[in-house]
Amino acid sequence: MRRKPATPSPVLDRAAPELYLSRELAALEFNFRVLAQARDLRIPLLERLRFLSIVANNLDEFFEVRVAMLKHHHMFGSAAPGPDGLSSGDLLTRIRKRVLDLVDQQYDTWQHELRPALDAENIHFLTRDDWTPLQKRWLQGYFENEVLPVLSPLGLDPAHPFPRILNKTLNLAVVLKGRDAFGREGHMALVRAPRSLPRIIRLPDEVCDGGDHYIFLAELLQGFVDLMFPGFKVAGSYQFRVTRNSELMVEEAEVDNLARALSEELIGRGYARPVRLEIGNDCPKAIVAMLIANFELEETDVYRCDGPVNIIRAGTIYDGLDRPELKFPRFIPQLPAAFNGTLCKFDVLRQRDVLLHHPYESFAAVIDLLRQASQDPAVLAIKQTLYRAGVDTPLVDLLVEAARNGKDVTVVIELRARFDEEANIRLATRLQEAGVQVVYGVVGYKTHAKMLLIVRREDEVLRRYVHLSTGNYHQSNSRSYTDIGLMTSNPGVGEDLHKIFQQLSGLGPVIELKHLLHSPFTLYRGVLEKIERETAHAEAGRPARIVAKLNALNEAQVIQALYRASQAGVEIDLIVRGACTLRPGVPGVSDRIRVRSIVGRFLEHSRVYWFGNDGAPELYCASADWMERNLKRRIEVAFPILDEALAARVYEETLANYLADNTEAWLLDDSGHYTRAEPGEQPPHSAQQWLLAKLIPSVV
Repeated sequence: MRRKPATPSPVLDRAAPELYLSRELAALEFNFRVLAQARDLRIPLLERLRFLSIVANNLDEFFEVRVAMLKHHHMFGSAAPGPDGLSSGDLLTRIRKRVLDLVDQQYDTWQHELRPALDAENIHFLTRDDWTPLQKRWLQGYFENEVLPVLSPLGLDPAHPFPRILNKTLNLAVVLKGRDAFGREGHMALVRAPRSLPRIIRLPDEVCDGGDHYIFLAELLQGFVDLMFPGFKVAGSYQFRVTRNSELMVEEAEVDNLARALSEELIGRGYARPVRLEIGNDCPKAIVAMLIANFELEETDVYRCDGPVNIIRAGTIYDGLDRPELKFPRFIPQLPAAFNGTLCKFDVLRQRDVLLHHPYESFAAVIDLLRQASQDPAVLAIKQTLYRAGVDTPLVDLLVEAARNGKDVTVVIELRARFDEEANIRLATRLQEAGVQVVYGVVGYKTHAKMLLIVRREDEVLRRYVHLSTGNYHQSNSRSYTDIGLMTSNPGVGEDLHKIFQQLSGLGPVIELKHLLHSPFTLYRGVLEKIERETAHAEAGRPARIVAKLNALNEAQVIQALYRASQAGVEIDLIVRGACTLRPGVPGVSDRIRVRSIVGRFLEHSRVYWFGNDGAPELYCASADWMERNLKRRIEVAFPILDEALAARVYEETLANYLADNTEAWLLDDSGHYTRAEPGEQPPHSAQQWLLAKLIPSVV
């Protein structure tokens, strides 16, 4: 049924700064939603502790990358304001205010919610005031035998200047009184905790009255700090931690060998420019001033902690505790029904496409496909991208085996996958030594696409088998991230992928693709065109709708296109896990746009785009968010789900299901504030729990 055409939109500046939220502040807000998980009494206790650690880890990366770059731009005046119109100085001021709020809530959660709850479950994090005489004797023996021999306390004087402090390591600043062997009056000293020492120590059962007892390494060091400085009186000891810029600055166009240049820069990453100083609440102002001066920071770079400065370490007890009642119920990911009872994946894929929805369905299907390919005499070539592979993936062993079995194996490795650079350099070296052709992608464009192509000879014909995914070839992530994978032998898709691999390895010209959208070439244009097509449908009085599930949204032209679509009458639902800079619900601009974020047991990672197209809907899954970097500065792929039944399944499971969530969803308003959805009169619905019930026969 045709509807009345929408009233023409008023002419206004869709690029006006007030229509955009700050990317950095939006990213920071995500951590408040994660912290809410740590405070949610409906979530098992050890999972809440894990969420607290995730917040600390996210905050580390936020300072290492986003704040570091903002401080660099502020210092050198090298960046124009973004779409939100905020200067780097304004942003840094606003970031500090929100981080102070986040840190206060983080430590309040630790001190007043999680620690008491853990104590009630007989899991104890002890402070020095909690030690019994028996525990103190054991801890002193542990300190003298295991810790003291590897410490190198350093007194500070002109001959012993302030040492280099490694990024994110635990340190103590110690105030000493008394005369040293050379007659000099008391002084300052530093104690650096080597990385070889465990940051959390479990006390043995024989010194505890039942339960599990832990202490932070900082508590141990402070408890026996006097043993490090015999002959002195310790007037005070204060833990601190410095965060440094971790963004690598290799200019790819100016180096002859990217792998060697990255290796050299990685050596210095741990000692790059400081951006944040975390210090205990009890540290005197004079000590703080000394540390600020040494690290060349400002007072606004200091964050006081009401507890251990490395609170991130609390979550490390999770894996070692056998307390299933305090964790999410275990489940076994299932193999797709299409593969049940069938040994040969190629036989299945010749007949039909197969969809994988991780973590509910097993990543083992991908491994099995590659295993068969590595051993099958009919397979001639294997081509794969690796962005993050992880240390436990058998995929690398299979690629090595395939090369040794005479297959032509090409692997595109992204050396600049942030914080995985060193691991990827080692991976590239291993593959090259096995005879695999390793390609480092394209200078200036990170290869973020997730692609596997297998070429097999069948009855004198070459057939291509393809795996495309929204997530990395990382086995651990596949158990905790939600992602969509597609296996297909569709000739058109295989031909497209063949062309993309040719372009990556041969640095060929721009290519024309039949099915896939390819960044930085057709994906950006394709997204805009499909939004504009919906706008045209709405203006002509036809039904028009867009639904997209993303990790982040910040590309200004895409946002402007969505604003115009909303003004034309297009109904738009966006499921954006993290940073979203679009303001929904602005009268006359984005009335028809709704934005929600899902934060639950699994990290939402799948990207799905759906366009109504006047009754002939199109659905794409992608490796790319609607971010400037993904659409313009990366190698990305969006792949259509051509099988109508599978497309309907993806829509139901990743879009309709998430739009119905009223327990783990957060709703964004036009001010940038998120409010948790409530069931109200509707039955409670958790998208992730619904998928567990639908796709897993039994959850342990």
